[in-house]
Amino acid sequence: MRVSVIGGASVSEATYRRAREVGRLLGERGHEVVCGGRGGVMEAVCRGARETGGHTIGILPGADRAAANRYVETPIATGMGNARNALVVLNGDAVIAIDGSTGTLSELGLALDYGRPVAGLDTHDIDGVEAVDAPDAAVEYVEAALR
Repeated sequence: MRVSVIGGASVSEATYRRAREVGRLLGERGHEVVCGGRGGVMEAVCRGARETGGHTIGILPGADRAAANRYVETPIATGMGNARNALVVLNGDAVIAIDGSTGTLSELGLALDYGRPVAGLDTHDIDGVEAVDAPDAAVEYVEAALR
C-alpha cells in the first residue's frame, strides 16, 4: 500500500520523532511513503521509512528534484507550488496527517474529497479525520481502513 504522509514543514523535536516513528512503522510493514518531499514531518517520515529499507516518494512544489530532503528515494519535481498538494494525496491509498498548518489543512480537504481514509496525529480536528494518539494507531487505522 502507498500511504501519503502530510504535515508541518517546521516541527518540534517531539513531532519529528513521532513522524519518524510513523515512517519506520510504514517501512517495516512494506508500505511506500508519499509526501511533499521537503523538511519537518516530510523529512522525518522519509527518514524513518528509509532506515527500514522502505521506499519514499517526494512530490516537490518546485522544478528542482535536488530540493528534496536526503531521505527521498524518488523525487518528483512539479513546478506547481502548493497545487502539488493534490498530487501528494492522490498518490496514496490512505493519508496520515501529523501536525501541520494551512498546507496540511488543504491536503486534508483534498484527501477527504478523494475518499481517502485519513488518520490524524496532533493535527486539525475535522469531520472524517480519525484522531489517533500514537504512531502505531495511525498506521493501524489506515491499514484497517483499506482491508
